[in-house]
Amino acid sequence: MAVPKKKTSKSRRDMRRSHHALAGSTYVECANCGELARPHHVCDSCGHYHGREVVSETTATA
Repeated sequence: MAVPKKKTSKSRRDMRRSHHALAGSTYVECANCGELARPHHVCDSCGHYHGREVVSETTATA
């Protein structure tokens, strides 16, 4: 069975784990209203997706 020859320091361990950090959420500008929206999702403010209205504005803002 493989056994480590020396103890891994906290610094080396944390440097290795730093690559697994979660990236922040990305947002794109809505083509219809200009608000920030998540990619591949219906815009929360105007209800448009991919150039067409999917949800009416009255239900999108409510």
